[in-house]
Amino acid sequence: MNGGGRARRLTRRLAAQNGTSRQLRIRRPRPAGPPRSDRFTTAARMRWLNEASTRIGTTLDLERTAKELAEFSVPRLADAAAVDLLESVLRGEEGERVTGAAVPVTRAMAVRAIDALDGLEPAPVGEVVDRRERRETLLTTECLRNGRPVLVSRMTPEDYERVAPTPSAAEAMRRQGVHSYMAVPLTARGVLLGSADFVRAGDSPPFNRADLDLASQLASMAAVFMDNARLYGREREHVVSLQRSLLPRATPHTPGLLVNAHYAPAVDAHGVGGDWYDVVALPSGRTALVVGDVTGHGLPAAATMGRLRAVARTLMMLDIAPDRLLARLDMATRDLEDDQVATCLCAVYDPADSSYTIASAGHPPPLLVDAGGTARYLDVPVGAPLGAGVIPYDPLRMRGPVGGRIVLYTDGLIKTRTDDVDVQLEGLRAAVAGMAPERLDAGGPLTSPRQDDGRFDEAVLLVAGGHELSPEVRLREWDLPTDGNPASVARKLVTEQLARWDLAELADVTELVVSELVGNALRYGGGPGRLRLLCDERLQVELADTGPDLPQIQHAGLSDEGGRGLQLINLLCRRWGSCRTATGKIVWAEQDIPGRSVNSPL
Repeated sequence: MNGGGRARRLTRRLAAQNGTSRQLRIRRPRPAGPPRSDRFTTAARMRWLNEASTRIGTTLDLERTAKELAEFSVPRLADAAAVDLLESVLRGEEGERVTGAAVPVTRAMAVRAIDALDGLEPAPVGEVVDRRERRETLLTTECLRNGRPVLVSRMTPEDYERVAPTPSAAEAMRRQGVHSYMAVPLTARGVLLGSADFVRAGDSPPFNRADLDLASQLASMAAVFMDNARLYGREREHVVSLQRSLLPRATPHTPGLLVNAHYAPAVDAHGVGGDWYDVVALPSGRTALVVGDVTGHGLPAAATMGRLRAVARTLMMLDIAPDRLLARLDMATRDLEDDQVATCLCAVYDPADSSYTIASAGHPPPLLVDAGGTARYLDVPVGAPLGAGVIPYDPLRMRGPVGGRIVLYTDGLIKTRTDDVDVQLEGLRAAVAGMAPERLDAGGPLTSPRQDDGRFDEAVLLVAGGHELSPEVRLREWDLPTDGNPASVARKLVTEQLARWDLAELADVTELVVSELVGNALRYGGGPGRLRLLCDERLQVELADTGPDLPQIQHAGLSDEGGRGLQLINLLCRRWGSCRTATGKIVWAEQDIPGRSVNSPL
């Protein structure tokens, strides 16, 4: 009996197991649409939150992250969702750490709703929501003040006025059948960033405590992504602000040359820091154009860039030959002890003959665009980058095209993630060749990226075009004789020329300055060379010679016969100076013109 009973029980157990196995193989159709959160099991909620971590915060952009939060919540969690962020957060500030009586000002960042709720009237995206001017009974205000979520499972007629920001929006919610509401704060690392609102309508089940907990977890996750984007944006703003502060605030007055300078920071904060440009007014109307790019990114590159620009600007006033400037700048770069190198291109424009003298330290070649729009790269000898210790550099001298332009830039303008250098350069040349001159001057290559994924590195663009000197700018040059009395000849030339320019009142001082310059050239410079007289915002006298030593003011005793020439020039002129050239040096002096306004100093 016992054996028979055990056999019957075993038979029934096997039959039950076989029946169960057959039932598990049956696939029942799932309800249409995604499952509601109220039907989530614990495991399903965890999977949903894990999916949210991959679909929210895909970029370090606050607006995009807020939009991703709203899109992910609808329709699986709610029928409609809206995300507001504090104005202080959007400005890159800390946000709110302490809530209380104050009502933060927010901005609508994202709205998402199912098609059946397209008649709702949420605050338009981008609109500032100043709840201080509205009713103090809004539930979103309560959520922001207390930093705690708010749940209204079954909305009463009075609740619509407490949920909707305006009476018309409240009426729209009634018409659309909204019956349940919850608001959760967006808080990360103890900082309040904003809030998220959720509603359900129609036959959707009302929100419950489990939904509120799920929304709070989702909001906490999204808030961390938003806070990361806020911190990233603040870091980028600091680096860009430092970068811009180290660049020229304005371009100086450049006789015979129109210069347009543009700087575009990278979207990525780590792509900002190393590019710079400078426009330096040199003696007697010359202009130096400099562009450079420090390897690396971020604050270290920006700091190195600022030091290199300051050194380059100082050296340029002592030596106007671009090749010699780069050689000196190479030694200065090695002395910075930053283990960084930089590329640099320097061009000096001389309005006397509309010529450019260009030297390159590992920098991309400049573009030359003629009056007809044809663009070609200049064959500038490319030396080693600054800091490599490989000198000297070879310059290129050329005449600027009438009505044309020369384009200097950094490699951020041509970089792509896939193309090689030749393809990048040809793409820029083709783009510039087909561009109107006005658009080129306005920085068209920066605002029209050719890459499919856009420009991902910062870029500098310098567009310079030579033109005839304006009637207010007058320039004369003479080659002084090497024998006879060159000082007398120089005095006669400048006196007659000043009379033609109606500046006879400056003749006495100018004659004395010219006499001293010629005397110093005869004594220390191997004889005078070319004399230049420039009348622009000020009157400038320049004399070239072949001597290697730059003049300096010396102390002269009562019994000394010489040594007072530069002292007189220093007293009579606004300023004076000297700089080296490829063949020697030039010494210059500058006087103010009575009654003439000056827009920008030299």
